[in-house]
Amino acid sequence: MAQAGIKPLVTLSHYEMPYGLVKNYGGWANRAVIDHFEHYARTVFTRYQHKVALWLTFNEINMSLHAPFTGVGLAEESGEAEVYQAIHHQLVASARAVKACHSLIPEAKIGNMLLGGLVYPLTCQPQDMLQAMEENRRWMFFGDVQARGQYPGYMQRFFRDHNITIEMTESDAEDLKHTVDFISFSYYMTGCVSHDESINKNAQGNILNMIPNPHLKSSEWGWQIDPVGLRILLNTLWDRYQKPLFIVENGLGAKDSVEVDGSIQDDYRIAYLNDHLVQVNEAIADGVDIMGYTSWGPIDLVSASHSQMSKRYGFIYVDRDDNGEGSLTRTRKKSFGWYAEVIKTRGLSLKK
Repeated sequence: MAQAGIKPLVTLSHYEMPYGLVKNYGGWANRAVIDHFEHYARTVFTRYQHKVALWLTFNEINMSLHAPFTGVGLAEESGEAEVYQAIHHQLVASARAVKACHSLIPEAKIGNMLLGGLVYPLTCQPQDMLQAMEENRRWMFFGDVQARGQYPGYMQRFFRDHNITIEMTESDAEDLKHTVDFISFSYYMTGCVSHDESINKNAQGNILNMIPNPHLKSSEWGWQIDPVGLRILLNTLWDRYQKPLFIVENGLGAKDSVEVDGSIQDDYRIAYLNDHLVQVNEAIADGVDIMGYTSWGPIDLVSASHSQMSKRYGFIYVDRDDNGEGSLTRTRKKSFGWYAEVIKTRGLSLKK
């Protein structure tokens, strides 16, 4: 990678956890796992300190609210208090990793990683505006803790209102003060929310079960396509944290067809990425400090959200179906050449 001029960005934990820590400790519900993660982080930092200068702690750490088993190793039916306690342990572990990185590799930068799911109010009713604010806070609070070093006041109220008591030691509070150097996030979709729970309960489509925005088109899997939302989110995060931002996941999951001549004409993917990158440029013009962008992902792989190979994101087609059958032959899609040109021209080839 170094010979090719590629700078790696390494995530310490991307939705995986040693089985032994789940079996013997109960996952992140157990405070002891914090020490194990810190030991792991220090080991990795020491081994790769001369090869890696950019690090992330946990991938989409805020997904634990929607998928506690994937995020913190808890059973899906775990109670809200148990999930938030496990999240607290993970936040402390993240802060300890930041502290270790700064100590072992002073010249390195380490960030967090959030699922960037911007929520709009369904209507202009003040009640819907308030509900949208609350929903956005539910995922932004992770960033607030990791970037500001303490729990925000609105979460203290949330815990009181829901009879949740977080077991936090004095050393936890000190650890949390070790904040990230930059904010990274994934961005795939936006959605709407209503103060009327009967409307929210009938929401369908994207992975977060938000109400579809009537002004936006959706992917084949119901994820709403919102390039302008990316600009809004970039400005929101920059205004909130004043830390450099890194878009580490962005892409379109779609079914690709192989033509008679063997080509894959994925113009829909090109249009999606083009429109989102145009909005990234707009955010830069707005004054947002954006340190990088990486798509999800360069090569087809099984979709984590739907466990399907047919939901493809890559610039490179892999001959494999949802049953695991296929030759595994790799073929460059039309988007491969398009993205190479975008990189070569530093975005000048984008169409506004």
